[in-house]
Amino acid sequence: MVKKRKICVVVTARPSYSRIKTALTAIEQHPELDLQLVVAASALLDRYGTAVNYIEKDGFKIAGKVFNVLEGENLTAAAKTTGIGILELSTLFDNLNPDVVVTVADRFETMATAISAAYMNIPLAHVQGGEVTGNIDEKVRHSITKLADIHFVASPLALERVIKMGENPEKVFLTGCPSIDVAQNVKEFPNLDFDPFEKYKGVGANLDISNGYVVVMQHPVTTEYGDSRKHIEETLYAISDLKIPTLWFWPNVDAGADGTSKGIRSFREYKDASNIHFFKNMEPTDFLRILKNSKCLIGNSSVGIRECAFLGVPVVNIGSRQIGRERARNVIDTDYNQIEIKTAISKQIENGHYESDGIYGNGNAGQNIANILAKIPLTFHKILNY
Repeated sequence: MVKKRKICVVVTARPSYSRIKTALTAIEQHPELDLQLVVAASALLDRYGTAVNYIEKDGFKIAGKVFNVLEGENLTAAAKTTGIGILELSTLFDNLNPDVVVTVADRFETMATAISAAYMNIPLAHVQGGEVTGNIDEKVRHSITKLADIHFVASPLALERVIKMGENPEKVFLTGCPSIDVAQNVKEFPNLDFDPFEKYKGVGANLDISNGYVVVMQHPVTTEYGDSRKHIEETLYAISDLKIPTLWFWPNVDAGADGTSKGIRSFREYKDASNIHFFKNMEPTDFLRILKNSKCLIGNSSVGIRECAFLGVPVVNIGSRQIGRERARNVIDTDYNQIEIKTAISKQIENGHYESDGIYGNGNAGQNIANILAKIPLTFHKILNY
């Protein structure tokens, strides 16, 4: 009997799960692979939507949990959260003894996964390297690329960048992004077959969305975290003025999230937020169906750049968080200015949905990743190809 390769995938935040879900399924079902799923950081916390509940509901067995998020939502808390993550993940990897560790994207929490695996001589696979953004994510992503041994990239330009960074071309694979696999399913079955207010509760009035609605997902920018409350207030005033039914999702656990959250709570208490309903989180497929059936996504989430391009959803991208990221025709960029934001939203709603763009893949990334993990020679010693 052939020994199965043990593939340890670490999910640290709610977006990480949607980014890797189809790969988890493909790894779990592959006859030559054994999935070891570790859930850590904000993916375990209720205030950020308790992504672990959706992971367990989808039937995945969790091999370990790491509680490492420090309160504060500032730069010091982020650094210390990473440090605690290194300590805890190192112990977990020692117990699980994986053949490969897989880390996802560019969240600051993923740095702990990469450092632990690299120092323990465990081959590290990185999903979504080679992309360019603003925020601390830019530094984290490229640092993980240099620590990683296997690279699963989402676009041709990302592949080119990773190779230019000195990585072995034989270890860099253009798989597409696994989140597009989920979007492919939603594209085929787009009907909004659930009541979001009944299923996910949230805060605010049960809005009438039968004649259309918009979605907001705006996170703080770690390099501008002191302005996070001011940034979110510009968007709140724009949305309030437009009076369009709005489904608003809570921010990630980044430095500045406290300012973003306070801005939302204060506005909700003292201003007119009667056209807004706030949610913490949704299952990945439900969330993409919400987006697919919306008139526009507003904010600075990478879902507007990735999945919305594939689904053709109009996007108003605010500020610098996604600066430099490849984008399709569906995106209009604005500054943190309520007048600019309102103008862009109106323009996107008038334009309507765009044609689908496969810039980040076409729906088979998860299976591609599993197949490569089963066959690729495993090494942890690197000689850079400069």
